[in-house]
Amino acid sequence: MTRDEILQAVKTEDVEIIRLQFVDILGIMKNVAIPVNQLPKALDGKIMFDGSSIEGFTRIEESDMYLKPDFDTFTIYPWKTNGGGKIARIICNVYTADNKPFIGCPRNVLQRQMERARELGYTMMAGPEAEFFLFKKTADGEPTTITNDEGSYFDLSPIDKGEEARREITLLLEKLNFDVEASHHEVAPGQHEIDFKYADALTTADRVQTFKFITRAVALKHNLHATFMPKPIYGINGSGMHVNLSLFKDGENAFYNPNKELQLSNVALYFIGGLLKHIGAITAIANPLVNSYKRLVPGYEAPVYTAWSAANRTALIRVPTARGLSTRIELRSPDPACNPYLAFAVILAAGLDGIINKISPPPSTTKNIYTMTPEERAAEGIGNLPANLMEALEHLAEDEVVKDALGPHVYHKFMEAKWLEWEAYSCQVHPWEIEQYLARF
Repeated sequence: MTRDEILQAVKTEDVEIIRLQFVDILGIMKNVAIPVNQLPKALDGKIMFDGSSIEGFTRIEESDMYLKPDFDTFTIYPWKTNGGGKIARIICNVYTADNKPFIGCPRNVLQRQMERARELGYTMMAGPEAEFFLFKKTADGEPTTITNDEGSYFDLSPIDKGEEARREITLLLEKLNFDVEASHHEVAPGQHEIDFKYADALTTADRVQTFKFITRAVALKHNLHATFMPKPIYGINGSGMHVNLSLFKDGENAFYNPNKELQLSNVALYFIGGLLKHIGAITAIANPLVNSYKRLVPGYEAPVYTAWSAANRTALIRVPTARGLSTRIELRSPDPACNPYLAFAVILAAGLDGIINKISPPPSTTKNIYTMTPEERAAEGIGNLPANLMEALEHLAEDEVVKDALGPHVYHKFMEAKWLEWEAYSCQVHPWEIEQYLARF
């Protein structure tokens, strides 16, 4: 949209409030809300905020920052203020006081990698499959881990008691110009999934953030709590965010070659090779919580081993059967707690490294990896994903390609925050320890 089109839309639709949205390094959505009379100033990129108050941004002595709106993200929400007017949002990039892109802005980080890809002629497309739980709340409005149903894969109401909320989420997303491809109950009680059509990586990252916001807002309306925490309940499946990936070049899918084995081009194979080479460091970004690693364990449909396959759902990277323009790979390890801008940036950087340096992956595996012995996996070049956040951070510290993709500011701030998280977790005495040891010792 143009500046004039946005101003006209605000006037025509009776918008009262505009939310200027951005994200911090941890992927938490932030916003500065302005009245409609400040919109012209905002569209000129002249709205300032205190960057020192945002996790991982700047020090107090360099706190003045600007929000530069991306006009294409302007959206009017389908609800109104108490005064009867509408609310709109526009997603912004963060700029420094001297009018330069802020290196700590996650959106800027992804755009740098997309520009690298464009210089090689590529555009990365991404299509996420984000899962989430709907939990009941206490009488005081606090979230619990009590699911609102006992449903399973593809169940309908009355078993799927979250169907009404999920349907409302889907309809709201479509009003916001999402192309929702599927929505259904997932395998665990209270767990759901909504899939929307792929787009370029930046658009998809924006949509992931919007999807999370809409999901939480609708759940609240239904007196439920929506969480994208990867593993909220022991003993059942956790929530993942499988990401379908492809590269396009000159309007064609660069992953497709009808004359090659599996009809996968060398570009696709090298991209897979790059992902597998850097997967340890990618995991720190795509699975950023201590809790993320409670999901990445055998037995709950989550990947554990670093293999790829044209059909095998126990593999980290799966190649769905569709070909032609729909040729893609599915990276199954990310979870919905990740910052999608940073996750897509490091995934793209790893894939480009594979293409530039022609990193061939090991052979595709058709075996059930979970039933293979450690020796069998080693013989086929199949390694393990990091077992916990500490191991993932150690991989990240040693991976120059991924560190370079993040940039020094984001890398250091992310590592600082995550080491503090790991240390705090490691020092805690958990209920399991009390149950196991208090009476025995």
